[in-house]
Amino acid sequence: METTAHDTESAVVRMARATTVAQSTKTVLPASLLESIPSGPLEDRANWERVRALFTIDPEMVHLNVGTIGSVPRPVLDLLRATDVDFARRPRDPYPPTTFAEARAALAARYGCDPDELAIVQGAADGNARILNGLDLGEGDEVVTTTHECYTAQAPLNILHNRRGVVVKKLTPRLGPDQSAEEIVQMFADAITPRTKVLQWAGVTFTVGTTMPTRMLAELAHEHGLISMVDGAHLPGQFDFDLHELGVDFLSGSGAKYQCGPMGTGILYARNKVLPEHNPLPLPEFWPVITLWYPIEGQLPPRTTGREQTYDIGTYVQKTGSADLSRGPALQAVTEIWERIGRANVQRYVWGLCSYLKERIVDHWGRDSLFSPLDDERLHSGMVAFQPFADSAHAADVAKFFEFENRMEEQHGVNLRFTFFPVRDADGERFAVRLAPHLYNSADELDHAVDAMIRVCAELS
Repeated sequence: METTAHDTESAVVRMARATTVAQSTKTVLPASLLESIPSGPLEDRANWERVRALFTIDPEMVHLNVGTIGSVPRPVLDLLRATDVDFARRPRDPYPPTTFAEARAALAARYGCDPDELAIVQGAADGNARILNGLDLGEGDEVVTTTHECYTAQAPLNILHNRRGVVVKKLTPRLGPDQSAEEIVQMFADAITPRTKVLQWAGVTFTVGTTMPTRMLAELAHEHGLISMVDGAHLPGQFDFDLHELGVDFLSGSGAKYQCGPMGTGILYARNKVLPEHNPLPLPEFWPVITLWYPIEGQLPPRTTGREQTYDIGTYVQKTGSADLSRGPALQAVTEIWERIGRANVQRYVWGLCSYLKERIVDHWGRDSLFSPLDDERLHSGMVAFQPFADSAHAADVAKFFEFENRMEEQHGVNLRFTFFPVRDADGERFAVRLAPHLYNSADELDHAVDAMIRVCAELS
């Protein structure tokens, strides 16, 4: 008889599993509240104003840095407080709820996977570290990645290099308005060798806002029998995506950026079954490196080779101790709000704001100022990065960018950030102003930001 993961569990663990799996059918937010949220195009001013009213952002502030942190809607803030107060007032066993069965089921349905493939973690940094350290990689094995990955991926990759001798091969993509999906895929294809084990890339580069061609890169990984891993920090809450259809093995995501969940939340996706229409490769070996669920003796059974799970890898990743019990329901709640608004409506509105920003930037600073893609719409996202200084000395002066960022916030109430990154065939790093609007921003706010940037550039020049 085939061994299952449950055969390795203690009686206490089996009881906890039964308790937590049984909970999970209701929404976190009241139906009356959800029904009060508009479901329709955010380009409709009345719809947008009702959505904007959900957020507590200071009306004197134009927040254009959701690529770093979003703003939590008021109903979710209320839920966070209520959950913490409830456990403080009536302390009780916190361990059964830490499986987050209800929240994981809801998130899985909204992100296009199954609950056994998803865990709620502390953010994309946490997810990246757990994924990369859970892979079976050794000395000489290659990971092909890019120089435009976030530090949250580059740091654990460098740990693998220093600790296990893994070779980290970093590629620098070409930037600018005419970059294309095909050349990005070809860049990765040209770097694959017989030692390559993993392709790793960002869903959206945090540096310049290029949406990497994830499905095309996943198919490249399938063709070569490679593990695919995506730092998808900027995907939840911005993209209307389906994890199964992306075809990747692993993906991390932030709950606190575009998804506007509380800080300290994110998702970890680990493919847990073989669906040939999406990814025909066998499941890679994966160790849940931080877990209380792994058997203290013996081992897990072999992973499935078909459409049915052998065991729930998501729960093995999820169960780490007495977690912050307010965070899972709060992340579920904000996804309920997004579902009501319509994820396609959010994506269209955010990308429309960024397209408008690009138009205004090109009108004043010119096409060549853009580091972000323009011509290939497959690479668009809700972020745009550009070079505001005409003087080449200023363009490479980090102090100018610090001053630019500070003046924009202190004098004009605009919160943005600058980024830095390698540029192909150039020595040293380059700097860019990065703008990342979201569904609570308006075209009027973007006009204010652009007009203010023009003034600040003139002052600093």
